[in-house]
Amino acid sequence: MSLNRPARLNRTLLALFGLALLAAGGFAVAAHFGKLTLLAPGSALTPGTSAPPTWVWYVVAASAIVAGLLLLRWLAAQLARKPKTHTWRFETDPDRGRTELAAATATTPFLAEVETYPGIHAAHATLAGTHDAPALALVLSVEQDGHPTAIRDRLETEGLPRLRQALDLDALPVTIEFRFTTKSGARTR
Repeated sequence: MSLNRPARLNRTLLALFGLALLAAGGFAVAAHFGKLTLLAPGSALTPGTSAPPTWVWYVVAASAIVAGLLLLRWLAAQLARKPKTHTWRFETDPDRGRTELAAATATTPFLAEVETYPGIHAAHATLAGTHDAPALALVLSVEQDGHPTAIRDRLETEGLPRLRQALDLDALPVTIEFRFTTKSGARTR
């Protein structure tokens, strides 16, 4: 499963929009040079002083509604960024009970540590998957004077090894997204 569905949707929509613009441009060029004559000179759809037929307004309205609904769908996809989190269950002997750990509970101390790193303004993490197939998505808001390389090195040498040890994991695949902010100084939540 891809962790970044909106990016795939964005690329698809941009490609379709680009193809539509290329087709419209080719149509305009062909019509300009007389290679394509769909409208007879002097017809009701050629520029002039007469109003277009009523069906043109219905087509324009329907197209606007469809475009608006597609844009709403696109905006909704932008909000679905986080991978699905699970409550982890640690069971060695189900008859004696089980331990459950919410993903947010596991990442809270890790994020508190990461936010103390120099250059970090804010940090957000999503621990997805199961204990057998975990994945960590980390979004770091970095101040303008922050150094992503230094932050990444510190994560790999300090923060992530401690998180893996706390979760009793041999490996934890991580995706890190750096976002630069103009804010600096005191951190707010």
